[in-house]
Amino acid sequence: MLNDELTLAQEWIRDGRKVALATVIETWGSAPRPAGSHLVIDENGKFEGSVSGGCVEGAVIAEAVDVIGSGQPKTLEFGVADETAWEVGLSCGGRIRVYVEPVLH
Repeated sequence: MLNDELTLAQEWIRDGRKVALATVIETWGSAPRPAGSHLVIDENGKFEGSVSGGCVEGAVIAEAVDVIGSGQPKTLEFGVADETAWEVGLSCGGRIRVYVEPVLH
């Protein structure tokens, strides 16, 4: 739930951790999580919540660590296309866009 993840992000910041928030901002077709789903990540890659699962979630966590380091948000897109079927993507055939932003103190 959003409130749980935002509360957790605040707790992590109070504990001195750097934090990013990933949010599903758009979905097409079949997607494992609906728009509005959240994942909170710290600078060490610890996380709570979910934006997809599997390889996609791992890629979002890795990008979130980069976002924490740079302070610059990113929009990520994941889906399945013939040329990328074996790379990080959604096996369900859908596509999602995820916005990853640093959470400021």
